[in-house]
Amino acid sequence: MRTTVVAVVMVIFCVMMADADVKPQRDFNLQRFAGKWYRVGLAYDSASFVPFRDKLKASMGIVTALPNGDVNLTMWDATPLGCQVMVYSYEKTNVPGQFTYFSTRHNMVKDITVMDTNYTEYAMVLKHKVFNREYTQVALYGRTQTVRNEIINKFKAFALSQGFSRGSILIPPPAENCSSRSG
Repeated sequence: MRTTVVAVVMVIFCVMMADADVKPQRDFNLQRFAGKWYRVGLAYDSASFVPFRDKLKASMGIVTALPNGDVNLTMWDATPLGCQVMVYSYEKTNVPGQFTYFSTRHNMVKDITVMDTNYTEYAMVLKHKVFNREYTQVALYGRTQTVRNEIINKFKAFALSQGFSRGSILIPPPAENCSSRSG
């Protein structure tokens, strides 16, 4: 029994320590962050994602800051079946730059943290949740479909620091902007 209690305490401690490393952009400014972004990089190691890696293109999104501090994100993805539009509602937390959202795909609440941004060129965003296994995804967003090599290298270094293998880091090619065709 004592061993079980010690093991549970250690697991909780490790989870708390992992979350302690997740710190958002210092002095995060949602108004400056709002606007058009392209997902130009992705680090994701899910086995279910592997068949889609070669089909992924840079997608476009619009971040809309709501008056209460929440965020709506509308994403457009060009797929072989045409343009897909997804809308996500992110709820603010008491920490600027950190949000939560309900994932209909996984039927649970997940955490979103804007880890690093200069607002005018790039942003690195971490999705994180612990459920049947630890789920982490790092995305690189750019204000344009291409970003400087220094930023790509910074993104890759950050993804590697989060435990991703080089093979799970993807820089998808640019895609046609399908948002103009969808309305």
